[in-house]
Amino acid sequence: MGVNLIFKIAAVGILVTILGQVLKHSGREEQAFLVSLAGLILVLSWIVPYIYELFSTIRNLFEL
Repeated sequence: MGVNLIFKIAAVGILVTILGQVLKHSGREEQAFLVSLAGLILVLSWIVPYIYELFSTIRNLFEL
């Protein structure tokens, strides 16, 4: 996992926060929720392979 991924996650977080606040203040709470959910799904899709690799490494370490 490189620094690149951390910066991408931070950028998505900042963008989702700004869009969510703009949508909430304009009275569109449902769209703000969907933007937050989309940001979460995007970040999770980036992180899941690293979590899988971590569990595989732990499994191989303890030879389960």
